[in-house]
Amino acid sequence: MTQIFGEADAFGKEFIDSGLKSFASLSKGIQAIALDATEYTKKSYEEGSAAFQKLAAAKSPEAAFEVQSSYARSAYEGFVAEATRMVDLYAELARDAYKPFEEAAPRAK
Repeated sequence: MTQIFGEADAFGKEFIDSGLKSFASLSKGIQAIALDATEYTKKSYEEGSAAFQKLAAAKSPEAAFEVQSSYARSAYEGFVAEATRMVDLYAELARDAYKPFEEAAPRAK
């Protein structure tokens, strides 16, 4: 009977350790996501400001249209790249957060 309680105690400690490892992974992943989002926002703002200045300095409607279309194209490409990077970061976050429990699961049987 005491062996069963000993096994349950060991499993409980292992589960808590897995939870703490998972929480650490979550914290690290969320920080990486926040940092990446901050950098993208700053870069996007700077590019938008530069495009607005070029647009204000355009001498003809054709030049203004070229500036606007160039900015729209680069903004779209930047957004797609950032969205892809965010998906990868979230996938890595989920994978890292689940890993401690995945390692403990076979021993729980």
